[in-house]
Amino acid sequence: MTSAKSARRPHHWRRDLIELAALFTAVAVADAIANLIGHQPDGPYLLMASAVALVATAAFHTWWARRHSHAPPSDEAGVAPDRAGGAAAATAGSSGAGPVAGAEETGTTLWRMRTTVLDAPGSLAALCMALAGLRVDILTLQTHPLTQGTVDEFLLRAPASLQAQELSREISAAGGASTWIERADAHDLVDTPTRVLSLATRTALDAAELPLALRQLLGRCTIHSLPAVSVTGRATGQSAPVEGVLEETVMRLRDPSGGVISVERPYLPFTPTEFARARALVELDARLGPRVPRSEDVLTLPEGNEITVRRADRGDLAAARAMHDRCSQDTLGLRYHGPVADADRYLDHLLSPRFGRTLAVQTASGKLVALGHLLWDGDETEVALLVEDDWQRRGIGSELLRRLVVLAGEAGCDSVYAVTQSRNTGMVAAMRALELPLDYQIEEGTLVITARLTTEGAARPSAPTERARR
Repeated sequence: MTSAKSARRPHHWRRDLIELAALFTAVAVADAIANLIGHQPDGPYLLMASAVALVATAAFHTWWARRHSHAPPSDEAGVAPDRAGGAAAATAGSSGAGPVAGAEETGTTLWRMRTTVLDAPGSLAALCMALAGLRVDILTLQTHPLTQGTVDEFLLRAPASLQAQELSREISAAGGASTWIERADAHDLVDTPTRVLSLATRTALDAAELPLALRQLLGRCTIHSLPAVSVTGRATGQSAPVEGVLEETVMRLRDPSGGVISVERPYLPFTPTEFARARALVELDARLGPRVPRSEDVLTLPEGNEITVRRADRGDLAAARAMHDRCSQDTLGLRYHGPVADADRYLDHLLSPRFGRTLAVQTASGKLVALGHLLWDGDETEVALLVEDDWQRRGIGSELLRRLVVLAGEAGCDSVYAVTQSRNTGMVAAMRALELPLDYQIEEGTLVITARLTTEGAARPSAPTERARR
């Protein structure tokens, strides 16, 4: 830092004398000119014209100096004119400010875009310049290296007037190939590491979350859990190597509980990066082993009996079989739509968290009296109920169904369906009590009821009085 004393300029008396002499000289010259011109007939007019000319010249000089003091760098500053224009356009596109001449911003749209480019210097820059020319803001960018080329995945904010076809055409002209574009929403604004960690946390807390986590990680895809042994006890032949298999639009991962997890996405091939992320989630699930949240809700039925609603898993297999033994043939027939003798074979499949979530209802004595299943069925979700005969018509089935719908909504499901028979009035009444839009379809004497989920319908899960939660 420089002090005020040292920064003060030295005083020179010679310069003061020179400035004073110049002032007197100017006054003398001005007086001589005034006397010379003033005594002529047009002298006063000439003096006024000279004054106006001097004022105009001073004003022009001031304007010129101010304009060029704020001018952008010229070629000597290291930026060529065409490069400077491109940089200005890129800045306007990335910041969302600075309208292009003749354009008016009326709103924006979020897009997810993938395109394949050559793995060469400048290929990504060409894409960015093309997006800048369209006034598109790049919010996030991921790169997926391939053996030949690179897949670049963008989250874009574009003017609402920009159509997907125009965007795809400009990207192709800039060197992009196999371009895929779809609408995005606010959930996509979460950065990828944060999203992956959140999905890993959900998987670690609940084994039933693995298929849902894979679907959220990979986007719109179909996931099937293919068991190694069927419900009839026969080997299915479904297997996969430990490292998994990646085949363009299909990946097959070894299921930690046996069998194979098949993931299909016909509209967009999987990249090795996505395959590695999915395999890491499956490996995490395998290392943690079977696990189910152990929270319980104690409810009071209208007649005063207390029941406990909790998550169930394969550890409840013996209690579920004992409940089957107490159920009538008609109750089991309405639930399983097949030979009653095979009912026990389904329990091991139904209680596995890999295929969905199961809620169990037990009495104060610990006896299991009802089961509610939420089953992942590819892109769809099925709900199914079984209530022991002595505990029917008490609101237990409706309570289980409401809670299953809440779980489906939390899992991001758009709808749930129930397969039953028209004479199963209890199941039909429970579906109607949800107060959701319902679709009915009859298939070979079987009634399929589909409920389209809404936030209003999934807001209140309880019909009996909830007394305590532990």
